[in-house]
Amino acid sequence: MNTKIWSVDKEMKNQDSYPQIEEASLLLRNQEVVAFPTETVYGLGADATSEQAVDKIFKAKGRPSDNPLIVHIGDVEQLDSIVAEVSETAREIMKAFWPGPITLIFPKKGFVAENVTAGLDSVAVRMPSHPVALALLKKASVPVAAPSANLSGKPSPTSAQHVMNDLEGRISGIVDGGTTGVGLESTVLDCTEDIPVILRPGGVTKEQLEALIGEVRVDQALKDEKEAPKSPGMKYTHYAPNAPLIIVKGSEKFLQEQVEYFQKQGKKVGVLTTHENKNSYHADQILTCGYRDKLETVASELYHVLRSFNDYDVDVILSESFPEHGVGQALMNRLVKAAGHQFIVQ
Repeated sequence: MNTKIWSVDKEMKNQDSYPQIEEASLLLRNQEVVAFPTETVYGLGADATSEQAVDKIFKAKGRPSDNPLIVHIGDVEQLDSIVAEVSETAREIMKAFWPGPITLIFPKKGFVAENVTAGLDSVAVRMPSHPVALALLKKASVPVAAPSANLSGKPSPTSAQHVMNDLEGRISGIVDGGTTGVGLESTVLDCTEDIPVILRPGGVTKEQLEALIGEVRVDQALKDEKEAPKSPGMKYTHYAPNAPLIIVKGSEKFLQEQVEYFQKQGKKVGVLTTHENKNSYHADQILTCGYRDKLETVASELYHVLRSFNDYDVDVILSESFPEHGVGQALMNRLVKAAGHQFIVQ
């Protein structure tokens, strides 16, 4: 399969009139799979009303089909065809954060293909804020199921090149709208409960939600790996670079001691750190990821750095740990998944 790439400048006006957007949207309407940028990561889209189209997503990614997908819309009016009920709480959140990096779970209507929801009676929906994504979704005029546009288990893509590296020849096209901003997938909030539950932390934080609607709970599966996660994209190991990743909880001196421990075993060691701390370590490869006092910058660069380690000859990667407040909760959630829950604690 030839994978076509269309470049669209996200700063340009009236993207929906571009021939590139028209061509990509036509492929979506014709049951093909197209990758596109959102403000979080690149998504791999297919018509959410067609089981045949959605099945192509699972095949391209190598993703288990029992893992539900998020439906992306370009207009709130599209909710009527896929959602059975919208609570007042959900309406408040939509008004405050849509378009944006939050996915809401609603009771579903039968309009959505069964393999989108993995047989569940609920559906996850979001409206991305990336102008290219919105233009494509509006032009396609169908709800679009879209997980991250990477091979299953690999770090999510934050650029079109990442998508090409994983999926060239597996999908029909990629809309290149530049690098993404948030860098981590959307927050997933279950609005079918009396008290909303965060199933996946992301770009909209628990603190922001509670300031708007009051009490918000966190899914127990985020704290206990033995619990079965309910959120799209959280059921299997994700985000891992090729070399084993271990999170080190402790001081910079303690992390350096771990570097030396592995080097004495003859291993080449990579370190994932922030710009402030890059001179604190002596390792075979040091890659920096944002600023520790601005965790949103770490989140934005995390997947790119995890992928970048694959370009270097390292046997093990040691990562700093980060505070779990605000976006740090989502950051550590993805880092822990990438590490397969491997820690060294001081």
